Amino acid sequence: MRSRNPVFSRRGFSRDNGYAGFNTAPQAGGPAVGTQGNPYAQGNPYAQPSGNPYAQNPYAPQDAQYGAPPQAPATTGRMTMDDVVVRTASTLGVLVVTAALAWALLPVDDAHITRSYGIGIGAALIAMVLGFVQSFKRKASPALILTYAAFEGVFLGVVSSVVDNRIASGAAMQAVLGTMAVFAAVLIAYKAGWIRVNRRFYGFVMAAALGFVLLMMVNLLFAAFGGGDGLGFRSGALGIVFGIIGVILGACFLALDFKQVEDGVAYGAPREEAWLAAFGLTLTLVWIYMEFLRIIAILNQND
Repeated sequence: MRSRNPVFSRRGFSRDNGYAGFNTAPQAGGPAVGTQGNPYAQGNPYAQPSGNPYAQNPYAPQDAQYGAPPQAPATTGRMTMDDVVVRTASTLGVLVVTAALAWALLPVDDAHITRSYGIGIGAALIAMVLGFVQSFKRKASPALILTYAAFEGVFLGVVSSVVDNRIASGAAMQAVLGTMAVFAAVLIAYKAGWIRVNRRFYGFVMAAALGFVLLMMVNLLFAAFGGGDGLGFRSGALGIVFGIIGVILGACFLALDFKQVEDGVAYGAPREEAWLAAFGLTLTLVWIYMEFLRIIAILNQND
């Protein structure tokens, strides 16, 4: 299975098997029972020695040459839910700290707003480049992910300060609460089984996301060359509608991310993959936060 997040869409937790995680149960090896009639249930992508680069146990004693029976794979070095939680908390913690520092040290009054905007945009561009670099790396780089979070935090701090101080007081906290509420709601719905992440769900979300991004790019081009709000997709009533659509898409991406994490833990992904999970979750949460912030700003501009 693959997710919207670039780190997951390139390699993710379903290495070599595409939609292998759908409709299958974790297993020690071989195809799942009853998967012959399911074209999408390829079994456990981490249990197949031929396709799983992690199937070999580097911690097991090399005594097979002496006739000893093969040992069961050790669980040492495998990703756990605690690993994902700790690394996600670390990544978000760095982001929050740098956002707070940017808010405090980069004033957005009339005398300094141009400089603050420039720093914020520069930080956003650096964060984007770092995000793409990590997305195309074969292994997770904790330093790269944390550096991305730091620069992303600077950008969010500047943008949040502008909206909060010049458009709508309290907007940043409202956006944070909205993001937390969406995260909690999707997590509860996912754990309760109300959201079924399968191939059809994935295809629908990806198609909707592609259409959404293309429309936003077209709107940005019209705004850049024609001035004003472009086609109006990010302002006024249409802006609110597309902001809500963006939040809904973010919620769907969260469900995909939860599925990725669940499969990674169940199928014995290496511990370093927890950093990729943290990176993907951070991308999605930033997406949701920005959509909430935009909605709040538009609502207050219309007052």
